[in-house]
Amino acid sequence: MAYRTTLALGATTVLVAAAAQAAPLQQLQVLAVTVPVRAEPSVRALPLAELSRGAVVAILEQRGDWYKVAVDGQRAGWVQMAPAEYDEMTIEVFNAAAGAAVAAAASADDDGAGRPGITPARPGATAGVPQLAVVPTIDPLQVPPPQAHLPRESISVPDRWRLMQTLGFKFPWYDPYNQNALKADLPVLQQYAPDLFFNLGVVSDSLLELRRLPTPVSGQIGIAPGANDIFGRGQQTIMVQNLILNLGLSKGDTTFRPPDYEFRFVPVFNFNRVMVEEAGALRIDPSLGKRRNDNFVGVQELFADIHLRNVSDRYDFDSLRVGVQPFTNDFRGFLFQDSPFGVRLFGNRDNNRWQYNIAAFARFEKDSNSGLNAVGKGLRHDQIYLANLYRQDWPFIGFTSQASVVHNRNSETEKAYDTNGFLVRPAFLGDLRSHRYHVTYLGYSGDGHIGAWNLATSTYLALGHNEHDPLAHTSQKIRAGFHASELSRDFSWIRARASLVLASGDKDPYDNKSTGYDAIMENPQIAGSDTSFSIRQNLPLIGGGGVALSGRNGILPSLRSSKDEGQSNFVNPGLALIGVGADLDLAPELRVFGNVSYLRFMDTRVLEVLRAQALPSKEMGIDFSAGMHWRPFYNQNVIINSSVAALRPGKALKALYGEKQGTLYSVLFNMVLSF
Repeated sequence: MAYRTTLALGATTVLVAAAAQAAPLQQLQVLAVTVPVRAEPSVRALPLAELSRGAVVAILEQRGDWYKVAVDGQRAGWVQMAPAEYDEMTIEVFNAAAGAAVAAAASADDDGAGRPGITPARPGATAGVPQLAVVPTIDPLQVPPPQAHLPRESISVPDRWRLMQTLGFKFPWYDPYNQNALKADLPVLQQYAPDLFFNLGVVSDSLLELRRLPTPVSGQIGIAPGANDIFGRGQQTIMVQNLILNLGLSKGDTTFRPPDYEFRFVPVFNFNRVMVEEAGALRIDPSLGKRRNDNFVGVQELFADIHLRNVSDRYDFDSLRVGVQPFTNDFRGFLFQDSPFGVRLFGNRDNNRWQYNIAAFARFEKDSNSGLNAVGKGLRHDQIYLANLYRQDWPFIGFTSQASVVHNRNSETEKAYDTNGFLVRPAFLGDLRSHRYHVTYLGYSGDGHIGAWNLATSTYLALGHNEHDPLAHTSQKIRAGFHASELSRDFSWIRARASLVLASGDKDPYDNKSTGYDAIMENPQIAGSDTSFSIRQNLPLIGGGGVALSGRNGILPSLRSSKDEGQSNFVNPGLALIGVGADLDLAPELRVFGNVSYLRFMDTRVLEVLRAQALPSKEMGIDFSAGMHWRPFYNQNVIINSSVAALRPGKALKALYGEKQGTLYSVLFNMVLSF
């Protein structure tokens, strides 16, 4: 037989229904955001209060799917169990011990200060309707918490990369900005592996260049009236078109880890046209005229990259790359930048703080007019063995240090001629005897920032042996040094730069020591780099043998026959360069820059021997350059570059080229289109 009991909880009384039998008491918990407590068990009845999600109250009586609960010490109301969102019910009913029910009621109805646990209705609710306080409060705007027995609400997608197409999004094959199978966004060849990706890159690189250089000419060919027998007219025009295809196939999702393996093939299709004012300047046979049209197809990359292992849960790894591959030994290309054939082991440690390379390379013969790998001519007897180690955030946070050991062994003893018929090995210098040499470079490089200052620096010491020097007619020890630094600082949209380059020169070409520094294959990025006249243009040493004072895209006056095809030469005048410049970001898509550099030889003794004349000074001159870098669509798909550069000769160059040469200059326009 049922009876009523009044329990005193502080100053509040709560009505709790109990059964005479030993049946367990029942409670309900609210699962919906809110449920109304109505005066009668009907949806049309007046709401007395609201219960919020998470509320637990004792059940006083049940009528079908309606449950009677206490509202306060004086009133009771009815709550309905009905369907809600996500296949839930508005409330859940469960059994509880009598003590638990009393405790739950006490907790719900007492706020800890002797007052009923009832708060005013929330803003926007019906006026005068109280709300039962519950703990914890759940934000109804948030996603409902997961339920213990909630059915699965999603289905598996076997090919998750094609989810966008499944949802109805379709993109044309030529659109690189959205999902595209040609840009490694979607897997291909799934019959072989589920995660093979193909990446196609197409680059069109167009160049128009006008320049004025000292141009050599033989007296028997015929020259302009008033000219001597070694200097001709110097106006030259160069047009170059490169089409670069980048084809890559990789396996593995590379979002957080390296690919399992990768194959890459990069052919370059080149067309070039050169016009000069003197016959014999372009080809050894002057009867071929003053214009040259040429084309060539070079292979700049053809390698397989195999992921050997991961060594940490941060995907630190070891990988092996075999084939024709690009490589740069330091940050700015001062020593070796080329696409040789080789084997390279590389990887990282300690969450990418340490990086390393161990490699062996053999250089290809080059096409003389395009500078591309002439794979059909085979490999040169010019090997490079190297090891380098990078450390991030050392010795300063934000600064990366690199130590390297590079060994270059050259054993080319047969004569070699370039595409145009000129002798490139050995250099047309001295006794013209072939020679072998080996040299080891010990280097330190750094790149990054120290506080507000940016610094890029490289230092190399060259130690080796040359079995025969064409001027000294004897073997020589190689002892030479090099240093380059560029310091810069940003001031809002302006970056101001200062550059320094020092390369040791040879003081005595007849002794048994070579102290003029030379690199293996340089492409320096400093002091304006390829917009600077003295770096971009090749300066011939007219009347001093068939060698150039410096090569194209090179800064060292190394007296080589060719930077691409010749041998290193450590008997040279050396270089000192001091420069300043600035980059101005006038708009997000437009950068304007300018540079001024002062150049001088370290020692002119070897030049005096080759030209059989005394030079009045070591001063090479002052290099001025200005240019712009424009990205009209704010991305790398269309890039337009242009620059103007001039070299005002100093006393040393005037003595070498004559007073009539005047200021040397170049104007270039370059457009790069990428897909």
